[in-house]
Amino acid sequence: MYVSLKWLAQYVDISGFEPAELAEKITRAGIEVDGIIDLSAGLKKLMVGEVKEKEKHPEADKLNICQVDFGEEEYSQIVCGAPNVAVGQKVIVARPGAHLPGGKIKKAKLRGQVSNGMICSLQELGIEGKVVPKAYAEGIYVLPSDTPVGSDAVEVLGLDDVVLELGLTPNRSDAMSMLGVAYEVAAILDREIHLPEIKYEATTKKAADVLNVRVEALEQNPLYAAKVVGNVKIAESPLWLQQALMAVGVRPLNNVVDITNYILMEYGQPLHAFDYDALKTGEIVVRLATEGENIKTLDGKDRTLKASNLVITNGEEPVAVAGVMGGFDSEVTDKTTTVVIESAYFEGLSVRYTSKDLGLRSDASARFEKGIDPNRVLPAAERAAQLMAEIAGGTVLEGTVLVDELDKTPARVAVSPDFINSRLGMKISLNEMVSILKRLRFDVETANGLLIVDAPTRRQDIKIEEDIVEEIARMYGYDEIPKTIPVAETSVGGLTPYQEKRRVTRHHLEGSGLFQALTYSLTSDELAQKYALKTEETTRLMMPMSEAHSTLRQSLLPHLIEAAVHNVSRQIPLVALYEIGSVFLGKGEDGLPNEEEHLSIVMTGKWLENAWQGEHKQVDFFVLKGVIEGLLEKLGLSARIQYVASKQEGMHPGRTASIVLDGEVVGFFGQLHPKEQKALGLKETYVAELNFKQLAGAEVEPLVCQPIPRFPSISRDIALVVDRTLEAGTIEAIIREAGGTLLKSVHVFDLYEGANMPEGKKSLAFTLTYFNPEKTLTDEEVVAVHDEVMAALKEQANVEVR
Repeated sequence: MYVSLKWLAQYVDISGFEPAELAEKITRAGIEVDGIIDLSAGLKKLMVGEVKEKEKHPEADKLNICQVDFGEEEYSQIVCGAPNVAVGQKVIVARPGAHLPGGKIKKAKLRGQVSNGMICSLQELGIEGKVVPKAYAEGIYVLPSDTPVGSDAVEVLGLDDVVLELGLTPNRSDAMSMLGVAYEVAAILDREIHLPEIKYEATTKKAADVLNVRVEALEQNPLYAAKVVGNVKIAESPLWLQQALMAVGVRPLNNVVDITNYILMEYGQPLHAFDYDALKTGEIVVRLATEGENIKTLDGKDRTLKASNLVITNGEEPVAVAGVMGGFDSEVTDKTTTVVIESAYFEGLSVRYTSKDLGLRSDASARFEKGIDPNRVLPAAERAAQLMAEIAGGTVLEGTVLVDELDKTPARVAVSPDFINSRLGMKISLNEMVSILKRLRFDVETANGLLIVDAPTRRQDIKIEEDIVEEIARMYGYDEIPKTIPVAETSVGGLTPYQEKRRVTRHHLEGSGLFQALTYSLTSDELAQKYALKTEETTRLMMPMSEAHSTLRQSLLPHLIEAAVHNVSRQIPLVALYEIGSVFLGKGEDGLPNEEEHLSIVMTGKWLENAWQGEHKQVDFFVLKGVIEGLLEKLGLSARIQYVASKQEGMHPGRTASIVLDGEVVGFFGQLHPKEQKALGLKETYVAELNFKQLAGAEVEPLVCQPIPRFPSISRDIALVVDRTLEAGTIEAIIREAGGTLLKSVHVFDLYEGANMPEGKKSLAFTLTYFNPEKTLTDEEVVAVHDEVMAALKEQANVEVR
């Protein structure tokens, strides 16, 4: 929003404040001023001159030699290349020594002819081409014929002005008008506001006699007002009106259209002017469009409407898109003599959808979308009628053709002073609060210790108690709010046990050489349950962006494997990734999917490569198992974990194991099935998925420190011939149970299934370590326990000692 200070001064006294100072006050009150634009910057010694004579330059067809009168004894010769220069024009002249944004003007010779300055266009004065009137877009600007010769052109053009650029937030639609800004500035400076006086003489002929208005879509258009102005003379707007519009970035067109734009900027109320004769029917009907209906808008484009779009019609066909843009066939032209002024309240959401459907935004739609003041709809129409009578010589027909079903009751908010002070952390007196609200032109009274506030309808953002708190705070001054430290009970911050275990997990995995990955929670129906520890009802999006991201996952592995494929295809020699994230299983009592946090790992490629030693090691089952064992040990769960051979869809049938915690499966790990690997273009790839929620939630015994052993331990190696189907873990469990308290550790160190081994048999070798922390073990004690272990193995597993 651009605010001309000369225009603003018509409504509120801003004397005594420099533009920068005023901008600072506005910013501190909550509306940020993004820029301060001095329209006279770079302009000096510009004069108004009158072209008395013009003749063709003898050496250049496109140049004219002009004799210009400045009210001095002699005319001054100026060579001008503008195509529209003519005798009798009052023009802007930069004489030698003058300054323009492009530089200093000097006396010069053009093709042998002396030129004592330059006749200027508006663009040469630094005015943007997009706001220059079309009649002067390609030439010099011509001033009104009554402009005094020799006067200061900067003052005549109104360029002795400063414009503030406001950076408005969406809630402050009230400040999208000069009057809205005037209310704000008047409150900030604690000064009076002067609203425009609307006064004109209407004819005895009534508008309702020549125009009928009917609204069929009251929900989208509860208020529609129309005034009729006859005998208008379409012409160029007076200079003051053009100046005002150009200062705020609007291009002047003609007096009638310029008046509607002036009211838009003054009141914030969009208006539209119809050519009454072009309506043909003398009727206006507001309705929803029919699907596929067409209209040619003011920009000359044909647009196809939807059934949800609100249109203004002449009872037969659309003549405007409500709240967005008028129609081409009913626009005001040079031949227009009777004008219908439309001023209405269109529902913001309807305008926003229509604007989006048509890909068409305008100053009008921007204001309707954010919300306009319903109590300015009629005054804005009256003000436009007044200006058309004054500027365009029109005669205003008596009355307003009106459909009004709009509730204009202001929002009422009751708030206690204690509530306000508690939120601000300060003590503002009740009288001060009332004074601030009255400065803002809010209706306020006190009752039962409460402030009863009726917010003006121009302030659509005032709805709740906190809005009143904000208004008082910004007007009182944010700088005045004391800096205090909150008083409250404090506690030492720290991680929860669950968060601590998650951090331990991340540190272990990253210390083991893995990198963390983050993948999408959404996947396809096909992959949603692949590799899942358990499957339950899946959750599918109602409107997915694609089928590949339509369903919430029940396993982290599919996307993590995709990440591995992505890296391998780019010649990454080792891919070692992990992810801790949520999976979504079934639905809870609230209808939302149940979330569980899982841990997944994928590893493939060269785990170890020492070229100088000739040592190479690929990722294998035991590399992954070692990473998992290290993690479970750090979580304090290793003693309660068992690894059991298992089968899992998509996994290698002989290289997959379940992870069992206290008898319950909490995960699996192993190699991807060779078919899966081949389909994905991977070599041997090992993966794991664990229910991290269960692992982190499992209770663990407190860590107990043990003294350094004072006594030696004794080790025994045993080699056993067992059935090939018997798992090493089963034998280890038998050994531990039989070994009792003296058995410190059991480790398998060899597996043999080669020659000289009976069919269906294999050899497993274990190291058993015996230890007594209280004394030195004797051979007899170790033999006794060892014999019990061997006996248990023969009895329970039918082993043979090699």
